[in-house]
Amino acid sequence: MIISEEEKKVTAIHEAGHALLAVMLPHADPVHKVTIIPRGMALGVTMQLPEADKHNYTRDYLNDHSAILLGGRLAEELTNGGMTTGAGNDLERATELARKMVCEWGMSDAMGPLTFGKKEEQIFLGREIAQHQDYSEDTAERIDQEVKRFITDNYDRARKTLTEHLASLQKIAAELLTREVLDGEQVRRIVAGLPLEEVKPASPTGAAPAHEEESGRRAKERPGIVAPLADPLPQE
Repeated sequence: MIISEEEKKVTAIHEAGHALLAVMLPHADPVHKVTIIPRGMALGVTMQLPEADKHNYTRDYLNDHSAILLGGRLAEELTNGGMTTGAGNDLERATELARKMVCEWGMSDAMGPLTFGKKEEQIFLGREIAQHQDYSEDTAERIDQEVKRFITDNYDRARKTLTEHLASLQKIAAELLTREVLDGEQVRRIVAGLPLEEVKPASPTGAAPAHEEESGRRAKERPGIVAPLADPLPQE
């Protein structure tokens, strides 16, 4: 896709919001790469890679993941004072995640360790899984309230983190506009207030390069060589 400079700026700040939260939140997967190069229907991508294979997810991990999803919309609000449709998929995924935490995984303290919604397999509809409501309207209302609470709590937590590190957020966005791609280490260095690239210390003026010093050391370790005689010995 060909996008305008204005859209590119919005995308950069959006992805910077995801990336900054992925670095700051303690239970999030590490950032692997951030890019504002369009891929498919996405204007930008923030990729995270877990350090090891995961088969179970804690509530803290899921809450941090939800906050990261909401970080793109929040970054737009904090810097541009407005909203765009770019966060539509993020909001959908965050809402679906919160509903699963309440209805499938029993992670809501208010609803307790229960599951809600019996799954039925509809063989004649292409074996689709349909969700059957097996609870009262009052329970449905309480579920909606808990889903909203999960979202708003993580939204507020993400807002606080981005507000406290607004300078780093803007720095990440600026570097994305310049480079278009940042790896995880570069993002972490920006958040830590370090130069984007690690500066190698220069050797002192007049000092011999390391390879010359090594050659000199080896030469000193060699056994001494006898100096040649000034005049040849007379033969008898």
